[in-house]
Amino acid sequence: MGNPPRSGRLLAATLVLVAAASACGRAAVDDGLTGNIVISGSSTVEPISIGVAERFYDVAPNVNIAIDGPGTGDGFELFCRGDIDISNASRAISQPEIAACEQAGITYLELKVANDGIAVLTSPRNERTSDCLSFSDIYALVGPESQGFNNWSAANSLAEQLGNTKAAPFPNAPLAVTGPGEESGTYDSFIELVIEDLAEARGHEAQSRPDYQASGDDNVIVQGIQGSDTSFGWVGYAFYDASRDRLKAFRVAGEDGACVAPTPETIADNSYPISRPLFIYVNLERLEANPALQEFVALYVSDDGLATATEAGYVELNDEEARATAEAFEARAGTGSADE
Repeated sequence: MGNPPRSGRLLAATLVLVAAASACGRAAVDDGLTGNIVISGSSTVEPISIGVAERFYDVAPNVNIAIDGPGTGDGFELFCRGDIDISNASRAISQPEIAACEQAGITYLELKVANDGIAVLTSPRNERTSDCLSFSDIYALVGPESQGFNNWSAANSLAEQLGNTKAAPFPNAPLAVTGPGEESGTYDSFIELVIEDLAEARGHEAQSRPDYQASGDDNVIVQGIQGSDTSFGWVGYAFYDASRDRLKAFRVAGEDGACVAPTPETIADNSYPISRPLFIYVNLERLEANPALQEFVALYVSDDGLATATEAGYVELNDEEARATAEAFEARAGTGSADE
């Protein structure tokens, strides 16, 4: 966490992946375009950026692209030090991160590239609990007041205090929690969307319980959730979708009380209560100085580039959102300062 991108190893791995994906044929190739592009940040957005890199290799095989996914927070730390060109982000940049970029003189462009939902999960073997959870249910299980709860039933008293539950009272069953660590934008989004309001109303800091199996690797989270019959965890929708034979998603109830399952349709229309946008942040100074970076980002925000979100398991921007992203890139001159 917080380490520089493992550029050498990842660069080789990315280029092998891209070359293999492109071996069946290429579009018109620009052999004259050279340079380096370094991308880090969200592991959620990482597959989208890799997909765009695959497309880019078709037309610019001499550009080296290094992609790493240590987490949104770690990516912004690198980005606001000027160490990378693009920061993948599964949440918007925070005020402290804006201040860090401003202090370092980093100006940037924020580009929305996809939509995502956070899937709240258990094992498909779990037949002990309800298939619908409210925010109160989730808070009672993994909020800041839930430390030490190693059985679902241990959360019953807190759930009763909270009210507005869908699943409580919970059964007498082991509770094994696996989820993203604090370096992850998925963690931040989960806290902001699900935990924060309830925590602040009850006089607690907006955070999760500290005693769970945390990982910055989404595949490790999937394995952890799979490993217990009555598990609980959360991860970006694409990672659930890719492993839906090994996981079961809870439906989640929003303010209207309706239980909604995470699907591309419910994420796109925001009816799924834990939906969020995904972004890339581009260093403006480097963008203007690096023709390869300009062409890469131009591809990223094109219809072809944005379609990569669907291939990676996320929800593609609608026409209005895609147009706004393309227009933001075209009007980039004089934009993206840290105080905007």
